[in-house]
Amino acid sequence: MQHAPLVLDIAGTALTDDDRRRLSHPLVGGLILFARNWRDRAQLAALCADAKALRPDLLICVDHEGGRVQRFRSDGFTHLPPMRALGALWLQADEKQPGEGAMRAMAAATACGYVLGAELRACGVDFSFTPVLDLDHGGSGVIGDRAFARDPRVVAVLARCLAQGLLQAGMGNCGKHFPGHGFVRADSHTDMPVDRRSLSAILADDGQPYRWLDGVLTAVMPAHVVYPKVDARPAGFSPRWLQEILRGKLGFEGAVFSDDLSMAGARMLDGQALSFTEATLAALGAGCDLALLCNQSLGDGAALDELIDGLAQAQIEGRWQPSEASELRRLALLPRAPALPWDALMTQPAYMQALWRLP
Repeated sequence: MQHAPLVLDIAGTALTDDDRRRLSHPLVGGLILFARNWRDRAQLAALCADAKALRPDLLICVDHEGGRVQRFRSDGFTHLPPMRALGALWLQADEKQPGEGAMRAMAAATACGYVLGAELRACGVDFSFTPVLDLDHGGSGVIGDRAFARDPRVVAVLARCLAQGLLQAGMGNCGKHFPGHGFVRADSHTDMPVDRRSLSAILADDGQPYRWLDGVLTAVMPAHVVYPKVDARPAGFSPRWLQEILRGKLGFEGAVFSDDLSMAGARMLDGQALSFTEATLAALGAGCDLALLCNQSLGDGAALDELIDGLAQAQIEGRWQPSEASELRRLALLPRAPALPWDALMTQPAYMQALWRLP
């Protein structure tokens, strides 16, 4: 079985000849979309159908969480709230009905998951990188209101409800950013954040949602953060974090995505700057099943070609071995049932009820 670990982006609203060539390569298993790939629903559906005609097993992904991280916002797409709004709803007190806020928040989280997943799937998108499991420690600008709450118990319950809504829409989920990005202030898009807590402190707090959601999460994305008391390498490049702790100690069996390997936090390892190919090899070698390289299609896309060629050469030279288990995890993320078309979705009772339950 061919392992297709690369997840790449495209520059425009339709596939070019170069896009088709890259996405047809046997090492490419996914396409990640951004706001620049969106004009309207008809265009998005045509783009996704074109990609699927090229490769039926291609996993079409997007970062679509709600709040400020929502790639498609017009032409009928529901504006979903940031996850912090669900955590705030949980805390709303009702003296006449204690616990009413928590119950409403759980229903709203399930509704968010269903609306999010159903609308994306109606346009041909297979998978969204959500939910954020980071705790809201208050100091992280890059996480901020993307987090449900500070309390890991609240985060785990609301994430479970969101995942249930996604599942009802026929979509998997991706917990991120393992083992937790919310404690550090630095943004891994531009810097290398460092979290100096001990392993026991991290797992007793930020890591708890991953333990409690064992069996619920279908994928996990590690943080581009260094936890020096555990490993000198960032979590996404660390066999200790990904194999010993995530898979061994926490028992996770789903797919592991690298975070975007174009980010500054992904380009330094053991004090050295890495090429995209070297970063990908390091991530796959550490235990990632899939490697994302984003925003490199702009211009001539040479970086994408270099990565594809570099990984192919590494395979020939024996510096990287394809993993059948990793490929099976990738394929398991593809939807199992046909999506409901948009017009039918708009009048579906479950969808209409979910809209009513949104905060």
